[in-house]
Amino acid sequence: MELALVIGVIVIALVFDYTNGFHDAANAIATSVSTRALTPRAALLMAAAMNFLGAHLGTKVAQTVGSGIIDAPNGTHGLVIVGAGLVGAITWNMITWYFGLPSSSSHALIGGLVGAALASASVVHWDGVVEKVVVPMIVSPLMGFLLAGAVMIAILWIFRRANPGRAARGFRYAQTFSAAAMALGHGLQDAQKTMGVIFLALVVGGYTAPTEPIPQWVILAAAAAISLGTYAGGWRIMRTLGRRIIALTPPQGFAAETAASAILYVAAMGFGAPISTTHTITSAIMGVGATKRLSAVRWGVAWNIVTAWVLTIPAAAAVAAVTYLVLHGILE
Repeated sequence: MELALVIGVIVIALVFDYTNGFHDAANAIATSVSTRALTPRAALLMAAAMNFLGAHLGTKVAQTVGSGIIDAPNGTHGLVIVGAGLVGAITWNMITWYFGLPSSSSHALIGGLVGAALASASVVHWDGVVEKVVVPMIVSPLMGFLLAGAVMIAILWIFRRANPGRAARGFRYAQTFSAAAMALGHGLQDAQKTMGVIFLALVVGGYTAPTEPIPQWVILAAAAAISLGTYAGGWRIMRTLGRRIIALTPPQGFAAETAASAILYVAAMGFGAPISTTHTITSAIMGVGATKRLSAVRWGVAWNIVTAWVLTIPAAAAVAAVTYLVLHGILE
């Protein structure tokens, strides 16, 4: 029974990873596609490959998700908690994808795990949630906005005498590299979250110890799932990020991607913090738009996105809690 549940939870985790990929594909490529730096299919292929590579660059974020958010009891009860958390995250991903809102898959996952843990009266590490989730959730969008704005101002000053057409062509080429850096950062951040959940399921099921390293097959499976999901693409969200917030130019796209990817690397490698790639790139796009003029940003669209951000953790937690109660009644 427990082996079947462990396998089931792993499958659900990989489904979440796949939805994370197509939900967040826009994070890496929306700006480069909207500025015509890359064709959509070439951009998706590049993003999928870089996601796969990024997933192999570290495990600090996976360790945070796997052991720093909740303590699930061993056995069937713990596996039901983890599975319910994943269902909550997948449900919120699909809802926001349907409405074209770039919400955070990362925070949906954290919310799902916390909601299932609360419903089961399990331990939630609130210090870890605050330090590794809530604080970065507030800081990373602010840093994305400010850093992208600073990079954009620097570009405007450095290229103030450049021929506009020639500069635009140059930044289209440069966006190939900045989009690749963004996709690498997405793999580094988001694939690790699924690794952490699978590792948590293996610990709860008794198939590994909490002190053991994450198995290589878990890393490969999570990397493959998010890459396949990325290649499937999330066109609804891509339109929101690439066109509806502001009408991006190549220099703006380059500035937004460069700033966002830098923040992703620092958060993952320096702090092991599971920050939202969605929040980071969205706020960076707003930041570059605001350097032109505040009215260049469509703040009504931005407000809808921020509303989705605020609702993500409680909404995923609520779905996970209900799912736990249903599964608990059926399986235990």
